[in-house]
Amino acid sequence: MDEQVRTRRSDASGTYPEPPSDAVKRLLPWLVAVAYFMESLDTTILNTAVPVIAKAMDVPPLSMKAVLASYTLSLAIFIPISGWMADRFGTRRVFAGAIGLFTLASLLAGLSQNMYMLIACRILQGCGGAMMVPVGRLTLVRTFDRTEFIRILSLVTIPGWIGPVIGPTVGGFMVAHLHWSFIFFVNVPIGIIGLILVARYLPDYREEKRPPDILGFVLFGAGVALMSYVLEIFGEHILTPSQSIALLVISIALILAYGYHSLRTRWPLLELGLFRIRTFRISVSGSFFTRLGVGGVPFLLPLLYQIPLGFTPMQSGLLIMPQAIGGILAKLALSRILDRLGYRNMLTSNTIILGALLMLFATVGPYTPVWLIVLQASLYGAFSSLQYTTMNSMAYADMDPHKTSSAGSIASTAQELSISFGIAAAGLITAFFIPEHAPSHAKAMMGFGLHEAFIVLGIMTILSTFIFGGLKREDGEGVVHRSQVRMNRGYR
Repeated sequence: MDEQVRTRRSDASGTYPEPPSDAVKRLLPWLVAVAYFMESLDTTILNTAVPVIAKAMDVPPLSMKAVLASYTLSLAIFIPISGWMADRFGTRRVFAGAIGLFTLASLLAGLSQNMYMLIACRILQGCGGAMMVPVGRLTLVRTFDRTEFIRILSLVTIPGWIGPVIGPTVGGFMVAHLHWSFIFFVNVPIGIIGLILVARYLPDYREEKRPPDILGFVLFGAGVALMSYVLEIFGEHILTPSQSIALLVISIALILAYGYHSLRTRWPLLELGLFRIRTFRISVSGSFFTRLGVGGVPFLLPLLYQIPLGFTPMQSGLLIMPQAIGGILAKLALSRILDRLGYRNMLTSNTIILGALLMLFATVGPYTPVWLIVLQASLYGAFSSLQYTTMNSMAYADMDPHKTSSAGSIASTAQELSISFGIAAAGLITAFFIPEHAPSHAKAMMGFGLHEAFIVLGIMTILSTFIFGGLKREDGEGVVHRSQVRMNRGYR
């Protein structure tokens, strides 16, 4: 182990390594960037391969929604305990374990022989992913001064932008010229490199030990997992309507029981009392309902491109790439847009535009020019990027600096939950519009079901505008000002 990262100092509040050397501080951001890249690449590379994997495993393409939703659901369940794990066992051990678990699960996913084994491996990947990025970010916070942190975090998140750009195309290439398993195997060498760097360079921070909220974890995890399961199988006739309703009621009761428990315990899994802060409440709830509408789009678009339109996986990946490029370009203009419009006007107008663009995908058909699809995808990527970044930053507008970690856990958990539920909802809505007497009919039938789904999801997205209407014109002015100052100083 590198001498620079050995633990040598402790006090009443925790255990810290000696200040890292300049060499370690130069390498640490790139080490954390490996985690960002693995997670962002994995979440985008699989979408393009969904139709091919469904065919290889002899299951309907819509059934593959469980493969995508299980990962984000696992993230939502395990993100809240990532901070406690790091404080209890140390950032180095937890970060290494997270990368190791994610890498092992990726290898097993590539070896999966059926959809159920693949779902199990995706859940394991989610366990690892839930620890990687939050613990990596925590390590950066404790290593760098506040004045350096914004610049370092911007550097670290660049690979998170690159993943969505190259992911769909790389996934399409692997499916077309190799085998779908390689979309998971690509994580293995990246993970091994990450493990070597962690063992050598990652500082090992520990904080004062606090008791784990085991009861809260059980109530919250069981509630959201059960609700996700009901949404996944609803309409597939696995359970009777009365059984589905009964399980849904139980899941809601478990979540409500967690809410009651969290407000009466000293160390809750998620500090729900933060919802008393108006801007935080509006940001998280508005983000949740917005993502219910748009969360299933990465699942539906490859189906639209490959099944009714007949594009190859490689072509489908190329058509998805403009979304990521549009998102990156939009981020560069966000500070100026916010400075001009403010958070309230930005979110209310942008949400309506985003929903309208989502509904426009219902017009894409066999005779739609490719250039028009690319233009539409670019605009959708740009406006969705503006939406996500604005919603995320709004959550911290009136937050006590000492509560930012708890607020981040809640925001991240709600985000992953909404994406998981959004994928399930997208599959359910699409299946609803497909005639039962012809569930495996020609491409035109599947296209009809997808078109109807885009319209419904677009309407759902627009309805979330009413939540953002609760913001005041002056909300977020401090965040906008700080962002402008950083831009003037050359931070991106």
